[in-house]
Amino acid sequence: MGYRALIAAAVCAHFAFLAFGIFGGFLAWRRPRLIWLQAICAGWLLVIVVAGLTCPLTWLEDRGREGAGLAPLNGGFLDSHAEGVFYPHGYEWAAQIVVAVIILTSWAGLLVLRLKRRDRVS
Repeated sequence: MGYRALIAAAVCAHFAFLAFGIFGGFLAWRRPRLIWLQAICAGWLLVIVVAGLTCPLTWLEDRGREGAGLAPLNGGFLDSHAEGVFYPHGYEWAAQIVVAVIILTSWAGLLVLRLKRRDRVS
């Protein structure tokens, strides 16, 4: 039971990290200081995808799966949990473009809001 809880925690943490890395820039519209944390998360996502590294959360999930007598993930978290659910198999390039557009849109929106606030204060 403990290993299954570890697997569930790793998967939940993965989804939360992924959600914040993609959509956290919109939270920064209300809490501007969050942009630095979101930028770090988005940068980590970029490094993992571009360099093909194994995320520590994937490693943790695989240890839990081994302890529970299950096979490790075939590929990474996105291959196992996101592909085919959030985007069709074989279209990871399209999903990556959409994610980049979402992140850049949130950053551009924050910049516009900050410039408007600066103009109101002046």
